[in-house]
Amino acid sequence: MTPRARAVIVTVQNASESTGVPARKELERWARRALAADVRGELTVRVVGEGESAELNERYRGKKGATNVLSFRAEAPPAADGELLPFGDLVICADVVEREAREQGKAPAAHWAHMVVHGALHLQGYDHENVREASIMEAREREVLAELGFPDPYSII
Repeated sequence: MTPRARAVIVTVQNASESTGVPARKELERWARRALAADVRGELTVRVVGEGESAELNERYRGKKGATNVLSFRAEAPPAADGELLPFGDLVICADVVEREAREQGKAPAAHWAHMVVHGALHLQGYDHENVREASIMEAREREVLAELGFPDPYSII
């Protein structure tokens, strides 16, 4: 079992009108589980609707339409002793996550947890731009999700 982040503040913002958003405590727990012990700082998980997701996706990735999760790593200066600076933000589109869960036949909570873990791993430098990187990231996702009691998200598809 990997040591977990101890010096992280996780804040959840729900700007979505969806009624299917998991409880704040669950979103926080899933995010913390995905973070390595050496991670320090403030992590914001923002749940949004399709409009905000699409706007951010186009502005920062040059892609049209809403997406399931966006990760924004903070570029903060070095922290003074004991100071917690921003670590990053996750922006999760409730409508997309709920639609994907239905289409893929996944339990909604399992897919929400996957998106939180996926986004948190991106903040730590994991990526899936090529087969090697994807293999490493997916293995870590499987490990964290299993620790949380969720099935392999890639065997369900």
